[in-house]
Amino acid sequence: MTKPNTRQSSRENQTKKLSTTTTTLKPKKKQKQKKKDGADKPKKPPTAFFYFLEDFRKTFQEQNPDIKSMRDIGKACGEKWKTMTYEEKVSYYDIATEKRAEFEKAMAAYVKRKESGEESEDYD
Repeated sequence: MTKPNTRQSSRENQTKKLSTTTTTLKPKKKQKQKKKDGADKPKKPPTAFFYFLEDFRKTFQEQNPDIKSMRDIGKACGEKWKTMTYEEKVSYYDIATEKRAEFEKAMAAYVKRKESGEESEDYD
């Protein structure tokens, strides 16, 4: 008489238990809701590099229509930015500085409205 393999049967039982427990659905996690407080809060402006990136993408894609990967475009842009002189970057820094000044004005108006307790108003 042969003795049944108890290890094999216990493994089968364990896999049966695992397969039945994994089919049950877990309750979905609640998504975090964004605070309505900052709904009208002004967004920070992009840096000079991002203004350069906009211009660079256009010219790069015109010169290299076969390259579609954002990764390759981003690498080429980063390399170009690193090799540019300060004089070449000045125009982008000027744009970024102007946008930063506009943001600071808008932020000051937002803080003033927030402190006075007024509800959403246009901050331009």
